[in-house]
Amino acid sequence: MLNWKRVCVSTILLAGYLAGMPGARAQSDQGQSVAEAARKAREQKKTPAKPSTVITNDTLKPATPATVQNATAATERMPGAEATGTPAADATADAAKTAQPAKGPSEEEIAKKKAEIAALKQEITDMAKEVDVQQRALALANESFYSRPDFSKDPDGKAKLDAMQSDLAQKKDELAQLKAKLKELAPDADQKPAAPQQ
Repeated sequence: MLNWKRVCVSTILLAGYLAGMPGARAQSDQGQSVAEAARKAREQKKTPAKPSTVITNDTLKPATPATVQNATAATERMPGAEATGTPAADATADAAKTAQPAKGPSEEEIAKKKAEIAALKQEITDMAKEVDVQQRALALANESFYSRPDFSKDPDGKAKLDAMQSDLAQKKDELAQLKAKLKELAPDADQKPAAPQQ
């Protein structure tokens, strides 16, 4: 009887083991294919892709009068193209247009703008200091007012706190307007006020 049970248990275990073998083999095959796919992906990442060229005004070469003449002649040979004048005259006019330098701000205007930006930055720094001092004074006044047990019986103290808060809000608005003006005048300028010097 005991041997019979052992034989049954052994048979069941052997059948389970044999039934699991194809699944284990499939899993190992799948594991190998996943590993192979990962290896291929790493190899593809190792080969650098060619960087795409970006065309800018600096990379383009200006047209020479000879290329302008050739382009004008090619346009005139196209069917349906209207002749606007002689090719030499068109090429000379185009070359003259490209040869004129673009008018930009003069050095005097640039210096004036830089001075205005510097003055505005200084004004922002000063206003930021004033706002900081006002905030600290308001915090101290709040603390001293509300720390008293009879603060509700002091309407003058409350009115003074409200006036300080109103002044602080006004200074913050002025600071925001100055920063907006600086951003409008010089979008790339650093708008952080300079650190207060002690």
